[in-house]
Amino acid sequence: MPNLRIADLLATPPLDATCSVNGWVRTRRDSKGGFSFIEINDGSCMANLQVIADAGLPNYETAVAKLHPGSAIRATGVLTGSEGQEQAVEMKAAEIHVYGFCDILSYPLQKQRVSLERLREAAHLRVRTNTFGAVARVRNILSFATHRFFQERQFLYLNTPIITCSDCEGAGQMFRVSTLDPDKPPRDKQGNVDYSQDFFSEAASLTVSGQLEAEAYACGASRVYTFGPTFRAENSNTPRHLAEFWMVEPEVAFCDLAGDVDLAEEYLKYLFKAVLDECEEDLAFFNKRIDKTVIETLSHIVDTPFHRLPYTEAIELLGKADADFEFPVSWGIDLQTEHERYLTETAFSQPVAVTDYPRTLKPFYMRCNDDGKTVAAMDVLLPKIGEIIGGSQREERLDVLLERMHELDMDEDEYSWYVDLRRFGSVPHAGFGLGFERVVQFATGMANIRDVIPFPRTPHNARF
Repeated sequence: MPNLRIADLLATPPLDATCSVNGWVRTRRDSKGGFSFIEINDGSCMANLQVIADAGLPNYETAVAKLHPGSAIRATGVLTGSEGQEQAVEMKAAEIHVYGFCDILSYPLQKQRVSLERLREAAHLRVRTNTFGAVARVRNILSFATHRFFQERQFLYLNTPIITCSDCEGAGQMFRVSTLDPDKPPRDKQGNVDYSQDFFSEAASLTVSGQLEAEAYACGASRVYTFGPTFRAENSNTPRHLAEFWMVEPEVAFCDLAGDVDLAEEYLKYLFKAVLDECEEDLAFFNKRIDKTVIETLSHIVDTPFHRLPYTEAIELLGKADADFEFPVSWGIDLQTEHERYLTETAFSQPVAVTDYPRTLKPFYMRCNDDGKTVAAMDVLLPKIGEIIGGSQREERLDVLLERMHELDMDEDEYSWYVDLRRFGSVPHAGFGLGFERVVQFATGMANIRDVIPFPRTPHNARF
């Protein structure tokens, strides 16, 4: 006897056939006629399956009548057309097996609505709700679509280190990895912590990006991409920041900035089309309950070319804008979300790729332009959230890279292997980084990024 997922069962109902379905009880409603209506869900789709359990079942009084929301069961019976308006099919149970009862007094997911903030305190259970089940399914499709996109284009999937001794971004906001005794660490003659006695014999941290290692592999395998966890020790309590998040980072040899922007546009459109095509039920839920413009916005991005705009022109446009910006506009500033949203929502009404930023705003590895003031960088901006992708053409010229590192007072020895890539067959290459949770947030309309990752890591919170 087959055990079917509810999604498969509802898609092609095997009417009048006996089958089994596993799931968790959402509701149980008892009828005066001597039977119970049980709604179960297995997480495969938004919809529940209604199971009718007759009081004549052997374990009706000892088990079925004690089922509360959260209980896990297997229902076996015949699938028939439903006379009710809420569902097309229902199961008339011949057997109800209880895997696990649920304590109604302490279970946090009752019939009444539970706030998203409260659900963060029950992150181990929130996937059982409609909202977080839908988020999980959309995240899954976006993840699979990411791999599909790059594999279809002959990219090599690369696993870059999580533990590193290099700070890719140069920001210094990294989590330390150490086996030294924090109460009594060894000291050198100057009184500093002696990391030569640590596990890696030098200071090590959790990675902020796999880009540098991806560059190394691109300069030998031509096209690579990483998709893994990254970490930022930023004390940012905002709806847009996480201490642990996932990054997608392609790197392409023999590619310039224009090719980088093209790849970013193609990738985003591919992702959002996949969600529109494969998550119709979940998107309908988000469009109704979370953000009534989600489907329209995603469709618009899929169908609309991205506007290319140099940073200098963007600043000129913003300076002339009839808008009351909180952050004043002048050449050399880093664009804020309000500026990015103005460009995408008001100035152009389409996604925008801003290129050629001031070199003072960007890391050492970005290719310096001939004007001496800007670098071949790009940010892709979307309506509602602003920046979704940041990337650049990398500096492939040895002398210019070394000059830039010295300008920023960087330790050349620490990055010797990276500099070697410019000594041994250097090529033009480019890539970008995309924060995966930002994409999930955009595709679902969820307001807080903590609600689009299973177990969020934020300042003062590493629970679960």
